[in-house]
Amino acid sequence: MAERDVRWQGAARTHLDYVVQQVRERERIRELLRPRIEYTAYALGQLEPGLFERTRWFWARGDTGTGLVLHSRGGLGDATFVMGDPLAVSAILSIHPGPSHTYATCQPQHLDALQEVYRIASQQPMIRMAVTAERFQPASAVHVVALGGVDIRRINSLYSTEGGPSYYIPEHIDAGVYRGVIAEGRLVAIAGTHVVSRQEGVAVVGNVFTHPGFRGRGFATAATSAVTAALLKTCSYVVLTVDPKNLPAVAAYERLGFQEVCQLVEASAARRDPAGLGGVFRRARAAIRGRKYDGAFVTLRR
Repeated sequence: MAERDVRWQGAARTHLDYVVQQVRERERIRELLRPRIEYTAYALGQLEPGLFERTRWFWARGDTGTGLVLHSRGGLGDATFVMGDPLAVSAILSIHPGPSHTYATCQPQHLDALQEVYRIASQQPMIRMAVTAERFQPASAVHVVALGGVDIRRINSLYSTEGGPSYYIPEHIDAGVYRGVIAEGRLVAIAGTHVVSRQEGVAVVGNVFTHPGFRGRGFATAATSAVTAALLKTCSYVVLTVDPKNLPAVAAYERLGFQEVCQLVEASAARRDPAGLGGVFRRARAAIRGRKYDGAFVTLRR
């Protein structure tokens, strides 16, 4: 594959070629993800039995490099994760755009590729922070309790404190690691997980929340510390994402030993072509062109 400059209506256009393949082998996907384990922790978690069956993975190689796209379907909705060369990601998304609505995770350099396919809403710059057992500094000033599926009513009640709905079910809680703080007889702070993969040795902390009337007392820090301590018993890498403008939260995580490892963007995304007809046509054409490459052959015009 080579980059070609051609003339069209008097203007120079660059054609960039890529071979796109669906990847179905766990070991091959693991090889692609592990070199950037802190960024790819969520994606690695999708290799777990029961989750892997609800994923589709696509890899592209071409004139500007390689890229990877994951489309996954989970209990809380669809998600899309991308990594690698932005133009290689564009090549994948041009024929495998994913679900009509998804929650996208990418790095800032991938936004243009996503916006070619999706209308992006609720775009939120975030930082990824990570901790290992060697760096972890636990907080122990506040008593923390373990939470399970039996606590689902008070968990949903806490998460909906500020008016938003909460749809967690007992299975979500039992499948993860959740810890909370009890004050005045009720649950007032909680921390949990998005992903726990003991098989891959990674976990993603999330769903950290404190009741507005109990903030500023270190409750969320204590709950996050307890979750992290439990995870580090079986996982080598524990990560989380946080809004860089939330300086108190960033400082609290730093006190626990978390360090910033990369920037990323989280956003709600709606496909520009809801029916997906354009993707079907491009996918069929790319499949015909790519027969001899054991994949789909995509040409981007820039």
